[in-house]
Amino acid sequence: MTVRKTVIGIMAAGMLLMNSGCARSPVVTYYTMSALAPETSSATADPRGIAVGPVTVPDLVDRPQLVTRISANKVNILESHRWAEPLKSEIPRLLAENLALLMRPARVSTYDQSASRSAEYRVVVDILRFESAPGEGVMVEALWSVRREADGMVEKGHSIAREPADGTGYEALVAAHGRALATISKDMARALTISMSQP
Repeated sequence: MTVRKTVIGIMAAGMLLMNSGCARSPVVTYYTMSALAPETSSATADPRGIAVGPVTVPDLVDRPQLVTRISANKVNILESHRWAEPLKSEIPRLLAENLALLMRPARVSTYDQSASRSAEYRVVVDILRFESAPGEGVMVEALWSVRREADGMVEKGHSIAREPADGTGYEALVAAHGRALATISKDMARALTISMSQP
């Protein structure tokens, strides 16, 4: 009888440990950035096609987790706060959505879409820095180029966008990254407009 009680006690303790372990499992929150609001867009008179990509991102942030900078030499990789899709696909999608608003009625697609094969213009982007500072804001630095496929003419640009965080949470940092990419999209739209106006 004593042995049986001991075995039952061990099993009960094991169940409690398993249940308490499950209770301590962190809840993962997923984030995504937003494109420009329609009212902030402008229109052009050029319906030509624009393809966005390829887009590269730094290895440091090329991961599912959000990465925040703690100091000049220290970062935090947040296991329970993650991007809803890889930045390598989310950033070009967001840039394409922004340019579709800014360059109406141009046809804008991302590099991996079939429509990009017939695009008259290609925007290639190298994200150099994609930094988040909790409670402060974000900074995005990008080298980019606009290529006219007909003659190979290239307009190059270098954009640095800083945005404060409207709040202390990680959602505020993600929203700030969306605004920073909107600023960079406007720089690209200006270069595209200039390229389309040239013979």
